[in-house]
Amino acid sequence: MPELRLYNSLTRQDEPFAPADGHTVRLYTCGPTVYNPAHLGNFRTFLFEDLLRRVIRLRGWNIEQVMNLTDVDDKIIKRATEQGKTIRQVTDPVVETFHADREFLRVQRAEHYPRATDYIAEMITLVQRLEAKGVAYKADDGSVYFAIDKFPAYGKLSRLDTREIKSGARVSQDEYAKENAQDFALWKSAKSEDEACEAAWDSPWGRGRPGWHLECSAMAMAILGETIDLHAGGIDLMFPHHEDEIAQSEAATGKPFARCWCHGEFLLTDGTKMAKRVGNVATVADLRANKVSPAALRHFVFSTHYRKQLNLSGEALEASQEAVRRVGDFSDRLERESAGTPELAHLAETLMIEATAALYDDLNAPRAMAALFEFISAANREFDRRGIDKGSLVRAREVFARVNAVLDIIPERGVDDAALAAWVEEQLRQRAEARGRRDFGQADAIRQAIEEKGIAIEDAAGGTRWKVVR
Repeated sequence: MPELRLYNSLTRQDEPFAPADGHTVRLYTCGPTVYNPAHLGNFRTFLFEDLLRRVIRLRGWNIEQVMNLTDVDDKIIKRATEQGKTIRQVTDPVVETFHADREFLRVQRAEHYPRATDYIAEMITLVQRLEAKGVAYKADDGSVYFAIDKFPAYGKLSRLDTREIKSGARVSQDEYAKENAQDFALWKSAKSEDEACEAAWDSPWGRGRPGWHLECSAMAMAILGETIDLHAGGIDLMFPHHEDEIAQSEAATGKPFARCWCHGEFLLTDGTKMAKRVGNVATVADLRANKVSPAALRHFVFSTHYRKQLNLSGEALEASQEAVRRVGDFSDRLERESAGTPELAHLAETLMIEATAALYDDLNAPRAMAALFEFISAANREFDRRGIDKGSLVRAREVFARVNAVLDIIPERGVDDAALAAWVEEQLRQRAEARGRRDFGQADAIRQAIEEKGIAIEDAAGGTRWKVVR
């Protein structure tokens, strides 16, 4: 079996990857903070993780994926306070929206979606372990902090210059800038607004709530164990979030937290990172409003390697819409054809080899898609030759389905599409009959009627092909 290689952010190099037990990949992926619907920048990360999940399955391994739902943090409490609601009242609808958006974009369901508020006991236990190890302390503000100078490896993931670490200084915010590498909050003493929105729990240190970084460590270890195979997320989480996860997890257990770390790059709008605070966000709701198909967004995202920045534009989405329409047309033809040529089987084998090699090479989806589109062009030429080899057709269908099972870029055919397809096929049948009896006037009239529906038709040696162009 070919080996899967991934770029490990911890070592800064491509490395062979396999699950520790040889069978099941234990994967933790940072999910959304559910105070607002996730934007397309978030979903670029979730799509890269979906690609990772599918490639793991293609390789033949099982997977146990955890994607957390952050349902208590600074931003959620602020939103709940502004709206006079509990944190549950704020987060429940957003969780529902996230799953609807995830399903729309064909992001496969993880095995676990733990909510932070369901793991408070595990978080308290983790803080107690850190206290016992001498790396956590209660401050005079009633909160418990992690002492970063007690963990010599702090900064190993983000390659933080040790001169930037401010020993003894504390930062209580969940998110902070690189220059603020300070002792971070594990457990935050409750404030009045926390109590008001039901974001406070009893603990050995008094009423309070967990820090954001603590949440992921506790949930990951509770579900997947103290050392996991793979941790993935957006590049923006490398510091401080993932750095702090490593520190508190490894300080508590004395074991590596994750064997491999994978980070996806930003989605940009006009060259600027997509972010709610900047105000340049686009959402799945926007895609729906503009009739952008989930297949088109997947094609757009996978057209650039996950470790390279990607700029969102209407032109790029339109190009992806056209590209997946071509994939859909070929998929339809693959089902309609009754046989192929011997060369078709060879083309299918080439696609399988090239696509697999690309995907196993650090998830190189752009190269895999290039191989797929080369196959589509060559296969269409073979179908035009009207072969009689049924075995080659079976193999072409198998390989096409297997590659698409990873990329998932065939556009959906709705009721309207199915009705349109049936109408076009009937019109083409009548046109062929008219041409056969040399009634070219009728044939031209039928062609015009088809084109008025936004359908382009192409007469070739092997028959007539059509596609939607409107």
